[in-house]
Amino acid sequence: MADTNTLNALIEALRRLPGVGVKSASRMAFHLLQHDRPGAQVLAQALERAATQIRHCTQCHTFTENEVCSTCLDPRRDRSKLCVVETPADQAALERTAAFKGLYFVLMGKLSPLDGIGPKDIGLAKLFARATDGVVQEVILATNFTAEGEATAHVIGDALKERGLNVTRLARGVPAGSELEYVDLGTIAHALVDRR
Repeated sequence: MADTNTLNALIEALRRLPGVGVKSASRMAFHLLQHDRPGAQVLAQALERAATQIRHCTQCHTFTENEVCSTCLDPRRDRSKLCVVETPADQAALERTAAFKGLYFVLMGKLSPLDGIGPKDIGLAKLFARATDGVVQEVILATNFTAEGEATAHVIGDALKERGLNVTRLARGVPAGSELEYVDLGTIAHALVDRR
């Protein structure tokens, strides 16, 4: 077989993606090289552009090509509501619902003492400054319902309540269209506690 250093480097690069192991990375690499070289060029150029042009919004930390993202600049957004999420992907999921018309703050992570991730690592000082700007009236904590996400929401919630802000948390419950016998017990328990 010919020199494989470049091929191995491509496979190792593809393995950096979440959920991609050696077999999947190899399959992608061979497919691109054997069947879709133009697609490989498009992918390489898109990655290069994204890596060099996309940065964090100076106000909310989401991804943007500009200093301030389009959501933060949108005059139609309700500036009295600030939704705190862990990642830009979480923000995108909330935006797809078209149910929230306020602004966001993206933590770019969650508190995880075991991994050495503390308040400074996820920008809590910047969040507190933004939330106490005199315009924000309600902070909606939309961190994930994992142990770390819950701990992050608890720390943020307590700190913001001490600063006199109205703090709410995303509701948890039984998904629409589901049958109770198939829903996990933790979800049912939370739905009972958080019933309205």
